[in-house]
Amino acid sequence: MQRVVTIVGPTGVGKSALALKLAGALNAEIISADSRQIYRLLDIGTAKATKTEQELVRHHLIDIVAPDKDFSLAQYQQLAYQAIDDINARHKLPLLVGGSGLYVWAVLEGWQIPKVAPDAELRRELEARAASGEAAQLYAELQQLDSEAAARIDPRNVRRVIRALEIGHQPQKNAPPSKLAPSFEQLVIGLTCPRDALYSRIDKRVDIMLQQGLPDEVSGLLGQGYQADLPAMSGIGYRQMVSFLNGKVSQEEAVQQIKFESHRLARQQYNWFSLKNATIHWFDVTEDYYERAFVAVSEFIK
Repeated sequence: MQRVVTIVGPTGVGKSALALKLAGALNAEIISADSRQIYRLLDIGTAKATKTEQELVRHHLIDIVAPDKDFSLAQYQQLAYQAIDDINARHKLPLLVGGSGLYVWAVLEGWQIPKVAPDAELRRELEARAASGEAAQLYAELQQLDSEAAARIDPRNVRRVIRALEIGHQPQKNAPPSKLAPSFEQLVIGLTCPRDALYSRIDKRVDIMLQQGLPDEVSGLLGQGYQADLPAMSGIGYRQMVSFLNGKVSQEEAVQQIKFESHRLARQQYNWFSLKNATIHWFDVTEDYYERAFVAVSEFIK
């Protein structure tokens, strides 16, 4: 029987650190469940594993598309299943690690994602409306059409809002959502901590990103011709640095915005990974939790 251990929780809580430690002890490989780490060249702002960490533990589903390429949930799910099969076939343990709830549950619950072809005419119409200043109205329409889809999308991610509206206008969208349980046993570990402690961890990580050269990374991306309105560039850290580099805000203001938006993201992630979810085994990172987490995983793989 194939097995998968998943590590979830809010941004900045320490998921990657736990995954690296477990991987070293349990002959495991890491599958990223992060919707930003899929992009090449976006390293610092996505807290991507360093080259040294990737040499120590093999990582999957990072650096798989250029920043200007589209990438769908269906593509991610297919690649994740392929990685899980490959790792299990080599008698290693797959560790699915990340805070993108959409990615995590699509894999663990076997979502049957509708294969809806793009509607070019509708897309042009919606893009024109967005360009004329109706982006907020488009999001409101999506909330009316499909509140669940709207809840999963950042209103500022106009491309995803437009794609969701395309799907929502298709007749098959009215069919009830379906799931097909994947053919692997699973253990889900959740990391959490008190809110003040989490915010402090997030703020420290943002400061480290600045020291590592986040402004230079974003400047380099713009210099290579990657536009600021790309989905890849809409992530927290990147859009604020673009505003700073364009002279719209000071660096100090941009950093404060990154921290504030990261706090907001962490709160949203608890909607995906609820502390009341009985399928998630929660551990408080402010406690000495590693040995208990290690025992839980060891007993699971036995």
